[in-house]
Amino acid sequence: MRNSGKGAMASRLLHRLRHALAGDNPGEAATGPEAEQFPESSELEDDDAEGLSSRLSGTLSFTSAEDEEDDDEEDDGEVGPDPLPSGDGASGEDADRSLPPDGQRGSQPLARQLQDFWKKSRNTLVPQRLLFEVTSANVVKDPPSKYVLYTLAVMGPGPPDCQPAQISRRYSDFERLHRNLQRQFRGSMAAISFPRKRLRRNFTAETIARRSRAFEQFLSHLQAVPELRLAPDLQDFFVLPELQRAQSLTCTGLYHEALALWANAWQLQTQLGTPLGPDRPLLTLAGLAVCHQELEDPGEARACCERALQLLGDKNPHPLLAPFLEAHVRLSWRLGLDKRQSEARLQALQEAGLTPTPPPSLKELLIKEVLD
Repeated sequence: MRNSGKGAMASRLLHRLRHALAGDNPGEAATGPEAEQFPESSELEDDDAEGLSSRLSGTLSFTSAEDEEDDDEEDDGEVGPDPLPSGDGASGEDADRSLPPDGQRGSQPLARQLQDFWKKSRNTLVPQRLLFEVTSANVVKDPPSKYVLYTLAVMGPGPPDCQPAQISRRYSDFERLHRNLQRQFRGSMAAISFPRKRLRRNFTAETIARRSRAFEQFLSHLQAVPELRLAPDLQDFFVLPELQRAQSLTCTGLYHEALALWANAWQLQTQLGTPLGPDRPLLTLAGLAVCHQELEDPGEARACCERALQLLGDKNPHPLLAPFLEAHVRLSWRLGLDKRQSEARLQALQEAGLTPTPPPSLKELLIKEVLD
């Protein structure tokens, strides 16, 4: 049953990718069989529910019978705490929700198939899009609220052995994103549908399946419109919660858990691009370097510093430049590698009065950074 579910997911993703690369115009409504399979309406007809449950049963974790009995207690779209988990309140449990165990991730054959297809299509003139797949949807009871947590795999061009990035969001997170984008881009958002709120039966398998499919479509449509794809609110939706939780775990010394979140955040940013500038990628590399260093992996920590220094280049001094140089010098000395260039750049900054002696460490800046 599990193998058939993975096969179905691979088939669906490959079908969508071929359709995306075939030259569809995102601004026009789809026609033909693909339009029938993925209608614009985000709430499907009741007679589609059985087919949807069957389609998603291999990858989605639905509510139990006990959950269905009290499914009218609270609606994630109506009742209960709304905001995303903040960095200050993050915990090891939050990290588990954000980044599911490896067993729930896409299979290696699936990733390899998709990456091979992207590689063959690299020379086409059709823009390469991200693919979104809801891999699990679990009912979470967190008194006084009760909601469904949707975990999505985010797949984009990259190395063949690269696992999909993962995000976990609830209905209210999607709704907030939709509301913010509507306020800023009324014209572009007019043709993009969103699953409506329901007063009852929010935790049935049919409702979860419909919303899962609708969320996949919603994100795909946003990515297809350049104005929306570059919107700060969409970037925040994907990356900010992961950075906040990773920062909180790093500050509390849970480096193993934090490392997985920093790595996932880096992968998300690599696939999404960095329209908001280098600050968040640099902060992510700082988090990766700190965790690798604390976990006694100086080679990986130094590699993160080198990548950050490449991003910084020869531009005006950035607040993270001196800390990255200092860390690179120290890690190079520890590994017996050449440190002269970084040492000279750091000394020049200090002589020019652009950084204190010694400069603040990456960990100190990471703790002080306010992510909002």
